This record gives sequence, structure tokens and C-alpha cells, in this order.
Amino acid sequence: MYATDTDSAARPSVLTPVVFTGTIFLSASLLFFVQPLFAKIVLPQIGGAPAVWTTAMLFFQTVLIGGYLYAHLVARHLPVRAQLVLHLLLWAGALVFLPLAIPEGWQYDAGRPAVWQTLMLFGLGVGVPFAVLSANAPLLQSWYARSDGPSAEDPYFLYGASNLGSLVALLAFPLVAEPLFGATEIGRGWAAGFGLLGAFLLASGLLAARGRDFVTHAEASVREARPSAATIGRWVLLAFVPSSMMLAVTTKISTDVGAIPLVWVIPLALYLLSFVVTFTRRSFLSPVMLRVAYLGALGWLGALFTGLAGAHLDFWRMGLLILSFFVVALFAHQKLYAARPSGAHLTLFYLVMSVGGALGGLFNSVLAPVVFKSLAEGGVTTLLATTLVLSAEMRLTRPLIRRGLIAGVLAALPVVIAARVVLIDDWLVLKLIMFAMAAFAAIALRRTLPAAALAAGLVMVSGTYVLPDGYGFRDRSFFGTHRVTDQAGMRMYTNGTTLHGAERLTDYGAARPEPQYYYHPNGPMAQVLTSEAGLEAGRVGIVGLGVGALACYRQAGQDWHFYEIDRVVDDIARNPALFTFMSSCAADAPTHLGDARMVLAGQEGLVYDILIIDAYGSDAVPMHLTTHEAMQLYLDRLAPDGLLVYHISNRYYAIERPLSRSAEALGLEARIQDYEGNEEVDPGDSGSRVVLLSRSERALGPLARDERWQPLASDGGRVWTDDFANLLTILK
Repeated sequence: MYATDTDSAARPSVLTPVVFTGTIFLSASLLFFVQPLFAKIVLPQIGGAPAVWTTAMLFFQTVLIGGYLYAHLVARHLPVRAQLVLHLLLWAGALVFLPLAIPEGWQYDAGRPAVWQTLMLFGLGVGVPFAVLSANAPLLQSWYARSDGPSAEDPYFLYGASNLGSLVALLAFPLVAEPLFGATEIGRGWAAGFGLLGAFLLASGLLAARGRDFVTHAEASVREARPSAATIGRWVLLAFVPSSMMLAVTTKISTDVGAIPLVWVIPLALYLLSFVVTFTRRSFLSPVMLRVAYLGALGWLGALFTGLAGAHLDFWRMGLLILSFFVVALFAHQKLYAARPSGAHLTLFYLVMSVGGALGGLFNSVLAPVVFKSLAEGGVTTLLATTLVLSAEMRLTRPLIRRGLIAGVLAALPVVIAARVVLIDDWLVLKLIMFAMAAFAAIALRRTLPAAALAAGLVMVSGTYVLPDGYGFRDRSFFGTHRVTDQAGMRMYTNGTTLHGAERLTDYGAARPEPQYYYHPNGPMAQVLTSEAGLEAGRVGIVGLGVGALACYRQAGQDWHFYEIDRVVDDIARNPALFTFMSSCAADAPTHLGDARMVLAGQEGLVYDILIIDAYGSDAVPMHLTTHEAMQLYLDRLAPDGLLVYHISNRYYAIERPLSRSAEALGLEARIQDYEGNEEVDPGDSGSRVVLLSRSERALGPLARDERWQPLASDGGRVWTDDFANLLTILK
């Protein structure tokens, strides 16, 4: 009898960790899978601007806090059986919102703020299912702490399983699901997984209810001292730094290298991997080695974010940047794990941790574009990591902080004076000198690396704002950074690291300045606009303003319209102190602000003879402007003999492939020109790639017989639609 009872009691202990691990793994997979899935579903409705992704991230992080708060409250005030009933009711209510789709009757209103409309769309479409999923990680760990499973007194190992599930889902969506299935099919599969989760939640809740008594656990929670405000503040900071650094690294790579495939996945995957490593009690490095690697990582991050390591990333710099971020995330999350409370305050710990992560997202996604004119958030976060996320042995004391500040000031002053008085114009060398002097001065005053790091960090951040950087104009909007500089007789406008237009300095004051680079008179864009069809066109539409260089191909009597999502770009193009194309050639031409596809959809009465899609100037591909439905919309706004022109110059993607597939499906004439340019003779005559479409060969006129324009045949691949589009299939 005794042996039978013992065997019966032992069985749940063996089964419990398996069930809980499977449940939390599935839940985390669904949580991270739904984020790119729903964004893909709604993208054609709300536009493809970076602001859409930023707003989506803000929504998910905010709801995550709500889910953690719910888990914290029910775990403290309800017995396990009541928690299980309540949570299953919420899960059942979330089934009403499946399969995921745009809420019926929802329409975008151009007269209302896009941010609030996007938040409302996500809330109505995926808010309830996401909220249920977001509560599962802390709630399931709380249940396990009350179960009879092994290590129930320290259930944090389940968070490692949670992040492993997140990591698998994060990689599976772009690498497996998206290349094989459309958004509708993926949505059905996700709905099936969400339904299966209900059975796992039920099994986990029943196992928890058979474990320790709720009253006993609650009494233990009361007896244990509540974490102090200082402890909670440290949790927030330790969660903030890796979250903010992840976004800063992602932005840096996207800006300097371009939106190459899945570029945002790598930092986020490493961010999750650092949780997996630390919360499953694994360590690649000893504490001493990790501290040394951490200081080295901070030095490299500071050098990159402030320009000391060069203005742009190459492959090796990018690799070191990603590795340095991973070391910082590993270090911070290891400290966070070491500072964890017992299971009695587990849900509070995760709630505070989610707030810290969300604050990192808020700082990088919302505050930084408003406060900074450059990508300074990376340097600020590096400085914060240097001064606040240090081990107990390396903690900065007041004397060390004082010495670091003094060293920084003493090192910076003579260099700043030299820059202003002697007019040293190499700002990168100046920063490097200031950095080195600050570090050596701090070590000389007190031989400690933290003081040196503080002094150097302060110098790097302040130097960004004090020293000249060579730019005549610099600003930042929600859509990117903007810089105007004069080089080699040209005034150039750069968005991120991509050149978006230039004007010869000798053309200022000319009645009709000559377009440069992609828009040079010898290039394919100019060939179309100066062709027979171009000269006879009554109305011309340009999607993507740049500096307005194409405006100077406008003929007398023509009605030109521009489409631009970023108001700052329009301000730059129309400011004659910066560029004179618009003021000289098309001052009266309107700019329709907003996402071009959304704006065009609302302009049913507007018909163009030539419509140019020039939104591919950077290395990112706005997929919602490239799909079959988008091409149909352009044709609806095109005259019967009109020309549809795509400027697709790009380093990484063969955008002509999806365009050729849609053109064949729609029965269009398609031509392509891969113009090599002639920069040896004229530096402004650069190469470009352009696709030309029309409903008939006759509409092309002489261009149909121009050998420079070659027929563009479909490659036979799958047509891109709003439901299915995959960047990996068009890599060059």
C-alpha cells in the first residue's frame, strides 16, 4: 500500500516539468509568431513606412506589460483553480478573434493620426489573443512553483524554454512559413496552434492544482520581504539596457548596410538567446572573462555609435557590433537572473522586467527620433551600460565618478579649443584624440577601468554635439536620418547611408539645374521623360520625391504630382537654400504626403499619362508597393496608353522578378534597362536599373525599338500578392 501511494505521488513529479515546458514553449512560439504575421496581414492597409513597424512594436510591448500585470494580480489574489478557470475563459474569448484578419468595416482615415489608427487596428485585430499569450510565461511559472514538480521552488528555468520557443518561432516565420505559405494559410495554422494551447493550459493548471496548497504559498509570500525600491529600479535598468541596445544595433545595421534579408532577426534572436543561456543556468564564459569581454564590447559599441570606428559598417565591423551587443545582453541578463527573487515574487519580477524592456522600446522608437538629430540613442545606451550595469566588484563610487568627470573635461577642453580656434576640420580624428586623452587621464588619476570608461563615454557623447561633423544640414524624422553635405563640387542629400539626390554647386542660380546620378540626362529615367510619350504627357506622377531632381524634366503645361511619406524630405527638396530643382522647375507641383499606395487609392478621379514608382532608392524593398494588387492600383490610375515606370536600383534584390510575374499575369508589355553609367567622364552619370511597363507595345512608341530597353520576361516564379511576398526569393 505504501509503495503504491509513493509511486502514485511520484508520477505527477515526472510528468509535470514535461507538460509545463511544452506549454510554455508552445505559448512563446505563438506569441512571437503572431507579431510578424499580423503585421504582414495589415501592411497593405496601413502602408509600409517604418512608423508602422515602430507602432506595432510599441503596441506589443505595451500589451505585454498588461499581460504580466494580469498574471501578477491573479497569482497573488486567486487560488490556482480559480486562476485556471479565469484564464481558460479568456482563452475561449480570444477564439472569437480567429482566424486573424482586418476587422470588418475598418478603413483608414487620412484625416486622423496614423499612429492611433494603427494602434486601434492592432488592438481590435489581435489585442485579445496577444494579451492571453503574453500572460502565460509568468503565470505558468507561478503555477509550476505551486506544483509538485522538480525545482518547483525555483521555476525560472521555464523562462529559458519560453525564450527558446520565441527564438524558434522568430526564425521559423521568415525562413519556413513565409517562403512556403501565404498570410491566410499561416493564419489558419496559427489559429490551430492557439486552439491546441487550451488543452496544454488545462493540463498545466490541473497539475498545479494538485501541488502545494494555495493558502500556504500565499502566507509564504506575505512573510517574505517585498523587494525594495532600489532592487526594483535595478531590475528596470538591467532590462532596459539590452532592450534599447538591441533596437539601436538593429537601426545601425539597417541604416549603414541596408535592409538586407532578415537583418532585424539577428539582434532579436541573440537577445532571446541571452535569456535562454542565463535563465537555464548555462554560461559560456567565467565571470572574470565576461567582465573583460563586457568592457571590450562597450568600448567597441561606443566607438561605432559615435563614429570613431568609421562612418559606415563593413562586414567585419557589423560582425563585431552584433557580437558586442550579445556580450552586453548576456552580461545584463546574467545580472538580472542573479538578482531574481524567490518564487513568491516571481510575477512582480517579470512585470518589472517587462516595464524595463518596454521603456527601452519607448526610448528608441518614440523618444529618440524626437530628441536626437542623429542615431545617438546607441551612444547614450552604451554610456548608461557603462555607468549602471556593472558588477559589484566594478561599481562606480562617487570618488571614481568625480575623477572620471574631471578627466573627461580636462581631456576635452584643449581639443574643443583647437577645433574652434585652429579650425581643425577632421572631426573623426578629434573625437579619437578626445577619447584616448580621457581614458588615459582617468587611469592616471585613479588606475581603474570603470573611471576610464566613464570619462571616455562622456567625451564621446558630448563630442557628438560639440565638434563639427561636416554636415551643412542634419535632421531626423520618424522615417530616418537626413543629411546634406557638400563634396567634390556636389551638394548631396543622404537618407540613412543612401544617396537620394545631388545638385552641382555651379548650378545654383541656373534657370534649370541638371539632374544628377540616377536622374542624369543619359539615364533611363530621363530617356522616358524626354521620349515622345514623355514630351506629350499631360499629367505625370512621381512616387518618391528625393530632392526633386526629376522635376527639371517637366515640360511647359504639364501637370506634375509628387508623393512622399516624409514631410522632412519635402521640406528639404523645396528649400532653395539646400536644393533648387523644385523651386526652379516645379514650385507649383503639389506633394501628396502619406504612404503612396494609400493616397493613390483615395484619388479615384486622378489619371496619369506617366506614373513613376521611385521608392526603391534605398536597399529596403517596400513590398506593399511591389505586389500584384499594387500594380493593379497603378494601372487604375494610368491612362490607356500610359507608361508605368519602376526605378529599382538596388544592391541586394532583383526586384524585376516579382514585377515581371505580375506584368505577365496582367498581359503587359515589359522592358528593362540596366544602365551602367559613365562616371569616368561625368561623376554625376551613375548607373541605374529601370523597368518600363505599358498595356501595349504601341504605347511605348520609339522606346519599344530602342535596343537599350530589353524585353523583360517572367522568371516563372510565384506572383507576389498582399497575402504572399518573400524577399529571400529575389536575392541577387
